[in-house]
Amino acid sequence: MFNQSMLRLGQNRSVIREIFEYSKQRAAQIGADKVFDFSIGNPSVPPPAQVGETISRLLAEADPLLLHGYSSAQGDARVRQVLAESLQRRFGAKIGPNDLYLTSGAAAALSISLKALCLPGDQVVLLAPFFPEYQVFAEAAGAEAVIVPAERERLQIDFDALSERLSPAVKALIVNSPNNPSGVVLTRPVLERLCALLERKQEEYGHPIYLIADEPYRELIFDQEEPPYLPNLYDNTLVCYSYSKSLSLPGERIGYVAVPQTAAAHDDLYAAICGAGRALGYVCAPTLFQQVIAACVDVRPDIAAYRRNRDLLFDNLSAYGFRCVRPDGAFYLFMETPEPDAAAFCEKAKEFELLLVPSDDFGCPGFVRIAFCVSEAQILASLPAFRALAASYGLCD
Repeated sequence: MFNQSMLRLGQNRSVIREIFEYSKQRAAQIGADKVFDFSIGNPSVPPPAQVGETISRLLAEADPLLLHGYSSAQGDARVRQVLAESLQRRFGAKIGPNDLYLTSGAAAALSISLKALCLPGDQVVLLAPFFPEYQVFAEAAGAEAVIVPAERERLQIDFDALSERLSPAVKALIVNSPNNPSGVVLTRPVLERLCALLERKQEEYGHPIYLIADEPYRELIFDQEEPPYLPNLYDNTLVCYSYSKSLSLPGERIGYVAVPQTAAAHDDLYAAICGAGRALGYVCAPTLFQQVIAACVDVRPDIAAYRRNRDLLFDNLSAYGFRCVRPDGAFYLFMETPEPDAAAFCEKAKEFELLLVPSDDFGCPGFVRIAFCVSEAQILASLPAFRALAASYGLCD
């Protein structure tokens, strides 16, 4: 009677959402201050002041019929011009206003990109650890998701494993740096090696392999220079961007797909992006927030609170005996579990009111994701619970 794939997705929410819902139930039972919820990547830093000021100004001054009415399907032309000029200024990008398609956040951008690219029998490569919805989006586009296991020490790319899994059926590869769930930033040498490998495979297979750069955390970098702009390293790149993290607007769902002019079959590719947006119902991204991002295009987030939280967690968890991969960006920390079953470890953590996300759905068993986009007070209050959890495994006294 129903699409069975969609039924299964609806009946089984993501593990992140399941734990997030559990946290609300538990908070109602014992009080929110006693529950240490590290499940969801909801920014805890408020939007920059200019965002609120812009919204107020637009609501007071702009023509309501224009502000709340439809824009062009691919986004307002003036907004796309402003965004393109910013990308040209920041990165020297070969991207103009007619190479941008505004979307309802990065999820829509990824879904549109995969729908535009993929045919039945195509493969999409996912580099573990990866955001679980990548697999959902790829399979919904009719492709097969091919998972490349992680290099577990530093969570950089395992090129031996990647080379084994690249085949003529590969249409696209998704790269996410800074990474959700690990906070790891792929280094320039690693990215250059990746692009060189894809160049060789394109030539060998005789067709483009598209690199889809999922970049909602680009501006959340702690200790390194900003990552290279991938279209400058590899012509066949699509950039999926969201303002959810850079401007702390996850609930507003505003972002874009950028199709650089260097991409193979550029005009047809951009037309396919527009067609996929139409087919999926992702036309005319929220008009008010199109105008907001145009006015705030050069605003950058204050990440000092995330850096403090990162240092507090990493230093203390390491001192308690846990092995953590130091995150250089985003607001997630990946911690190896002292028992092989990450889900069992998370159930044990619940005894201490610690709500952590097991890593199996991220394609990297044996870790947990800790989202440290919470208040510093919550982290400080949670440290005794983390220490007690470590002690229960004999990692510390």
